[in-house]
Amino acid sequence: MSRIKTITSLQTEAAEQGSGTLKRTLGSWNLIAIGIGVIIGAGLFSLTGIAAANHSGPAVTLSFLVAAVGCAFSALCYAEFASMVPVAGSAYTYAYATMGEFFAWIIGWDLVLEYSVGAATVSISWSQYLTKFLSGYGIHLPAAFTMGPFEQKVLEDGTAVQGLINLPAVLIVILITAIIIRGTKGSAWVNAVIVVIKVAVVLVFIALGLKYINPANYHPYIPENTGTFGEFGWSGILRGAGVIFFVFIGFDIVAAMAQEARNPQKTMPVGIIGSLAICTVLFVVFGFVMTGMANYTEFRNNAAPIAVAIEKTPYTWLRQLIILGILVGYTSVIMVDLLGQSRVFYSMSKDGLLPPVFSSLHRQFRTPYKSNMLLCLFICLFAGFLPIQVVGEMVSIGTLLAFVMVCAGVIVLRKRLPDAHRPFRTPWVPLVPILGILTCLVMMLSLPLDTWIRLFVWLILGFGVYFLYGKKKSKLSDK
Repeated sequence: MSRIKTITSLQTEAAEQGSGTLKRTLGSWNLIAIGIGVIIGAGLFSLTGIAAANHSGPAVTLSFLVAAVGCAFSALCYAEFASMVPVAGSAYTYAYATMGEFFAWIIGWDLVLEYSVGAATVSISWSQYLTKFLSGYGIHLPAAFTMGPFEQKVLEDGTAVQGLINLPAVLIVILITAIIIRGTKGSAWVNAVIVVIKVAVVLVFIALGLKYINPANYHPYIPENTGTFGEFGWSGILRGAGVIFFVFIGFDIVAAMAQEARNPQKTMPVGIIGSLAICTVLFVVFGFVMTGMANYTEFRNNAAPIAVAIEKTPYTWLRQLIILGILVGYTSVIMVDLLGQSRVFYSMSKDGLLPPVFSSLHRQFRTPYKSNMLLCLFICLFAGFLPIQVVGEMVSIGTLLAFVMVCAGVIVLRKRLPDAHRPFRTPWVPLVPILGILTCLVMMLSLPLDTWIRLFVWLILGFGVYFLYGKKKSKLSDK
């Protein structure tokens, strides 16, 4: 259980080429686009208003900066590992090289939960927004085919409709899987187009909203604390940062694509840190404009706070544009989730911890197509037949646990191999990794108890798989 993959073996694996390996087709801008693709999701249009209304007020911009700094600690640690051992698997691979096989399994199994639950949930929400977007043009999809069999909807005429299958959610998962199977380069191109569209939507909102800012809405910039920790004041800024932090997570998927990056020693740090930096600037300006267009108190108890800001303008068409931005945002999140999950499975299978089917590559496209299809079937069952639930906490706790492991791994490897070649070095070690660990642990402890219970149940299931299969089949079992 404490078996460790050596850095030398990982670097040898990274240098492999040929038909049995993943194609290296991604450059710096492809990796930045993948990072932006997963970071900028619909959460930007909802969590910003929630944080402003309940915790930060107009100082939500400061909350964004605090969250970004906290996230940057982990990003710097990821960048060191990704440049040092540029192989697929992200945090799973890094844990294997520092803390041993058992911890690596925990992280890999944990990432499976993060990516699969995230993709299924986002596809269901994508279906709901598509229905809303089309209804704005008088196109109404049959309600029974936009809900699972456990859901019911009451129409405007009072008729109750029982759901059969969430067909749009299933179709978007199948479509994206087909794109992914045809190759990472094609997937990166589609993702880049989507990223351009949704960044354009954000920029349009900012550009038009600047003209309708009311300076009075910024006073007071930091509302006085109500006497309760986290309700405005400086403690509110910190609590707001905790809420907004979950908008940023996801750049770890960039690290999972390391084995498909060209010149990964240089492009991986650029992709990880560059995507985080670009998104931070966009988020801060977005929050500044939104809280300037409407008073932060108007966002309270509103499921779509961005709509409140849009009402301050004469641009009624902007509502549809925002929904379009959410749709394309969700599309890229699903794509990157599916990409990341299959690459983690690929690495675990190559190490013998999962069956060989998950590392079987397509002869022409050199992608793990069998793994993609199995995951597609699994996620489609959830997306098509189960009701949407608030599982954002499940995605977040999985990612944060991976962040903690990576930050700790940097400290361990600096002690174990101080002279190893590191194309990118995390600055101020061990201070930066320690701050990363503390930041992530605080965020994890702020999550509800039932989220922790679900995580433990999933991990217990994973322990069974490891001890019954992975521990015996591991490639390191005879070493």
